[in-house]
Amino acid sequence: GNGRSQQPGRSSDAAYVIYTSGSTGTPKGVVVSQASVLGLVVDTDYVQIGANDVVAQASNASFDAATWEIWGALLYGGRLVVVPRMIARTPAEFLALLVEQRVTVLNQTPSAFYQLMQADAENPELGDRLRLRQVVFGGEALELARLEPWYRRHAEEAPRLANMYGITETTVHVSYLALDRELARTAGASLVGANLPDLR
Repeated sequence: GNGRSQQPGRSSDAAYVIYTSGSTGTPKGVVVSQASVLGLVVDTDYVQIGANDVVAQASNASFDAATWEIWGALLYGGRLVVVPRMIARTPAEFLALLVEQRVTVLNQTPSAFYQLMQADAENPELGDRLRLRQVVFGGEALELARLEPWYRRHAEEAPRLANMYGITETTVHVSYLALDRELARTAGASLVGANLPDLR
């Protein structure tokens, strides 16, 4: 080009602006910095993603969960599978895609996962071929008791399930709770767990 030198980006620079109603019901734009995106997915204790992982982007790009999916894959050199909208909304086709693409890391709203669980139960020969090693829930309250059918068919560690909570202003997730079969059986309400290490 124009002969001007390009200045490197700063971590305080905006990565994106996303609109949310928050608790007020009035839409507002939230500027999310590059540092916040890096803090969400780099050197995390709650999930480890590597170059061998395959992450599904099933969230709409206007939903901030997509930030976790996209950059969780790309910043580690993993493979990102962009799921067509109609497949993401058709549980049996979504299950088939997860198997075909060998997806290892999945982010889901609980209501979407309940539908995937149903497809898994109805197509056990397909569900048995899943390569998932990590499933993260967010976006709405998780009914832990509804996970019992999943745990009847799948090992606790294959995949590991985790419930997360967060708000747009703090870049997707602020708390984490590792789940297991016993917790699903005994917990009466949705639990959000403890704060992530760099948050309070």
